[in-house]
Amino acid sequence: MSAYVIFIREKTTDAAEMQRYAETAPAARTGHDITRLAFYGQLDVLEGPSAEGVAVLRFPDMAAARAWYDSPAYTEARQHRFKGAEYRMLLVEGVDALPV
Repeated sequence: MSAYVIFIREKTTDAAEMQRYAETAPAARTGHDITRLAFYGQLDVLEGPSAEGVAVLRFPDMAAARAWYDSPAYTEARQHRFKGAEYRMLLVEGVDALPV
């Protein structure tokens, strides 16, 4: 069953650290089955607080998403994200088919 990682960037605090993250994070996708479904494009807030940006990644399952998140390459890259911005990051399991 597919799984989705949702990044919600609430506030950038250090642009240089975010630039380092942008430079290192793509290498962490190597060897992982990741599909970018949304990636910091235009957004409209329908309810709740706004966000600077949102990204949604699809993985084959929860284990694959965890393997990517815990990989040495992403562990290194995310340290820059931690220093550069306030984020919420969610991992949610998808559904194979919705009931009619």
